[in-house]
Amino acid sequence: MEKKDVGRKKRKVSDSMGELEIEDGVLFGAQTQRAINNFPISGITLPVSFIRSLILIKLFAAKANSSLGCLDSNIAEAISDACETLLEDADLMTHFPVDVFQTGSGTSSNMNANEVIATLAKERSKLLINPNDHVNFGQSSNDVIPTAIHMSTSLLIKNRLLPSLKALSQALALKAEETKEFCKTGRTHLMDAMPIRLDQTLYGWEGQIANDIHFLEQISPSLNVLALGGTAVGTGINTHPDFSKTFMKLISERTGIQFKSPANYFPLMSSQDTVVALLGNLKTTAVSIMKIANDLRWMNSGPLAGLGEISLEALQPGSSIMPGKVNPVIPEAAAMVAAEVIGNDASVTIAGQSGNFELNVMLPLIAHKAVLSIELLSNISSLLAEKCIKTFVVNAENLNAALHRNPILVTALNPVIGYAKAAEIAKKAYKENRPIIEVAEEETDISRSKLEELLDPMKLTLGGL
Repeated sequence: MEKKDVGRKKRKVSDSMGELEIEDGVLFGAQTQRAINNFPISGITLPVSFIRSLILIKLFAAKANSSLGCLDSNIAEAISDACETLLEDADLMTHFPVDVFQTGSGTSSNMNANEVIATLAKERSKLLINPNDHVNFGQSSNDVIPTAIHMSTSLLIKNRLLPSLKALSQALALKAEETKEFCKTGRTHLMDAMPIRLDQTLYGWEGQIANDIHFLEQISPSLNVLALGGTAVGTGINTHPDFSKTFMKLISERTGIQFKSPANYFPLMSSQDTVVALLGNLKTTAVSIMKIANDLRWMNSGPLAGLGEISLEALQPGSSIMPGKVNPVIPEAAAMVAAEVIGNDASVTIAGQSGNFELNVMLPLIAHKAVLSIELLSNISSLLAEKCIKTFVVNAENLNAALHRNPILVTALNPVIGYAKAAEIAKKAYKENRPIIEVAEEETDISRSKLEELLDPMKLTLGGL
C-alpha cells in the first residue's frame, strides 16, 4: 500500500464527544486519537498477529452482513478490499498505535480498526462509509476483542507453536538415535547416581515436549469457539440471528480452522477462562523448556572445571574481557523465555479474574500476554532444535572418565552383597579415588569377570536384577 507523507500539519475531526486535532494524512480518526492522548503508558501496542485477526474479523463481518442483506453490497466490498489491502501492508502497525494499557474492553483498538478501514475504504470507493454504522455493523468491542483473542492464539498455535514443538520433538528423537551408544553418569540431587544412556536423557526431554503438544492440541477446540454474535452483553442485540453462523463459515474457509459459534455467548465475554487455561498449558511448556535448557547448560559446563559431557555449537564470543570464552547463549535465552512465559501466566490469571458481570475488563492485557507467550515459545523451540540439539557434540572421553569412577555403580551389587557392604565399598572407592571395580574385587570374593559383568554401565541402563 502506498505510504502517505505524514507531516506536522493538523486537521480537525469529531466524534460523539466533540472535536479534536489529528495529524493530517493518518488513516485513523477521532477515537483512536483520543486513545493516543489518554494512554501514553508503555509504548507497547497490541501484537501484529492480534491486529491481523481483528482485520480478518472486520473483513468477514462485512461479507456476512452483506450476504444477509444487512449491509449494502458496494459498501461491504469496499470494506473487504480495504481489509485485504491492510493485511498486505508491510507497515500495517503504523496505523495501529494504541497502547496495550487502555480501556479494558479493547474498545480503543476496535475503533482504531473501524476508523482505519473506513477511511481507506472511503478513499478508494468514494462511498460514504462510517466506522460505527458500517465497519462495526452488528458487532461490539465486547464480542470482537474476545473473538480476536481466540482467533489470534488459535492461528498461532496451529501455524507456529505446534510446528515448532513438533520440530523440536523430532530433533530430540533423531539425536537420541545418534547418541544411544553413549553412557553417562546419571544425577539425582545434582549428585552422582546410576548410569543412564544419552539417548535416555534425550527421550526424557522428548517425552516432556510430546506431553506439551498433547495439552495444546486438547485445548485448541475450545479456542476455536468464538464470541462474535454476542454483541454488547451476550444477548446478540443489534445483529442478525444468522450473523455468527455465516461469519464462522466464511472465516473457517479462509483460515483452514473450523471456527464455531458458541451455544452460550455469556462466558466467552464475561470471562476468559479458556485463555487462562491456555496460559497454564503454555506455562507447562515453558517449564519443559527451562528444564531442557538448564540440563544442556550443565552438560556443556566447563570446558575444564565443569561437567564437559557435551559441547554446544559455538555461536559468539562469550566475554568482553576473557578471550576465548564461549557461553551457552541459546539455553540462556531459552531460560529467560521460560521465565517470561511463566510470568505472563500469572498476569493472565489475575486478568482472568476481572470478569465483572457481563464483561472481562482486562482484554488487551490478556491478548498481549497470550500472543507474546506463544510467539516466544515458537521462536525458542526452533532455536533449541536447530542450534543446540542438532549440533551438540558428545565428549565421550569425559563421559567415560567420570562414569567408571562413579562409586554409585556399586548399587548393582546390592542383591549380591547387601546394602551395607556395598556402601562400605562405595565410601572406600570414593575416599581413595579408585574405580569401584578394583575395590569390589578386593573386598568381595566375586571374580573380576563377574564384576565386569555386574558393573557394566551400559547393562545397568537396562534395568532389572
